[in-house]
Amino acid sequence: MAVEASTAFISNDIIVFGLIAATLGVIFWTSSSSNRHLQKFYSFVPALLLCYFIPGLYNTFGLIDGEHTSLYNPIARDVFLPAALVLLTLSIDIKGILGLGWKMLAMYVAAVLSIMLGAVVAFQLMAWFHPETVAGDTWAGMAALAGSWIGGGANMLAMKEIFEVNSTTFGQFAVVDVGVGYVWMAVLIFCAARAQRIDQRSGADTSAIDDLRDRIASYQAQHARIPTLADLMILAGVAFGAVGLAHALASPLSTWFAANVSWSSTVSLDKPFVWVVLLATAVGLLLSFTRARTLEGAGASKWGSLFLYFLIACIGMQMDLLALLERPWLFLLGVLWIAVHIVLLWMVGKLLRVPFFYFAIASQSNIGGPASAPVLASAFHPALAPVGVLLGTLGYATGTGAAYVVGITLRAMAGQ
Repeated sequence: MAVEASTAFISNDIIVFGLIAATLGVIFWTSSSSNRHLQKFYSFVPALLLCYFIPGLYNTFGLIDGEHTSLYNPIARDVFLPAALVLLTLSIDIKGILGLGWKMLAMYVAAVLSIMLGAVVAFQLMAWFHPETVAGDTWAGMAALAGSWIGGGANMLAMKEIFEVNSTTFGQFAVVDVGVGYVWMAVLIFCAARAQRIDQRSGADTSAIDDLRDRIASYQAQHARIPTLADLMILAGVAFGAVGLAHALASPLSTWFAANVSWSSTVSLDKPFVWVVLLATAVGLLLSFTRARTLEGAGASKWGSLFLYFLIACIGMQMDLLALLERPWLFLLGVLWIAVHIVLLWMVGKLLRVPFFYFAIASQSNIGGPASAPVLASAFHPALAPVGVLLGTLGYATGTGAAYVVGITLRAMAGQ
């Protein structure tokens, strides 16, 4: 291992960490610039994609050795991932989501189920007319992508670890995630400007959206504040205290299940990391019912996203980018998958006669998550952006479990 690591130009993990941090800083600095050339560039190349690919370029061309660095495991995987899960789930407003109305929740559930079913349908279709695409560990990569399309990046990374997805396969599906997902987001944003005409043709009642807009604006004004040092220290204590608790309980729980539950290995409950993910998510959900949820006003989800982007970069620096060109059929797999989701969700929307906003935000809060769902919601009206945040963060709670079911199903279909 030491010999292979020495072939990289930079082998010191502290220097590599600094390089990754600086790279992320430059990406976000330029993506938030008012320069029209940069704005045009980032309208075609999402910042998220660069966070995967630039570290991947470092690894591909020998600047760093992503395979043998300790930044991903144990630091990013075992510390940043569960911390991100806690911070991203503690801000979930369950009561607020229920207040959106049963049709909104029905559309969200339909979106989750359609993505789960779409994975099975796409896998089977590709198995019939191009079996090479779904050979090997494709099922595991699809489980990771299901984590992203139902929850978000943290769930995708959790699935990578639970199903032990190869880094190159994970990188290939990360490209499918961004490529297919962002094209669909562009279509939804285009349609958002025509939502009124779509609703008129469908006869949908949009009065609930007006009430929702007023309620969200009031909630936003109530909780927003400038974070103090005490706020930040509390956030750190909650996040890393939960990480420590999750790791403390994970080993004895996995050992007990392995010794006493015969089917534990089938659902990976004999693996400590699975328990770390489950416990971190559970702690975040429990905190969402307490006053700790107000920490969102101090930037809980922003810190969670910060950890998440370091995770993404650490995953990216393990990729061999030249291998991404070897499996172009994966894009067709992704298109088939999302097409099943679109058709089924549209049928449910027509049946319930919901406004187009419900259809669009239910889809994007899953496919895009809390990072892009607010962007789409604000395309309908700026005050509706928090709706995307609420439903997007709900995906962090549901994404791991739902994607886990997808992974087990696809693994059985693959005969592994």
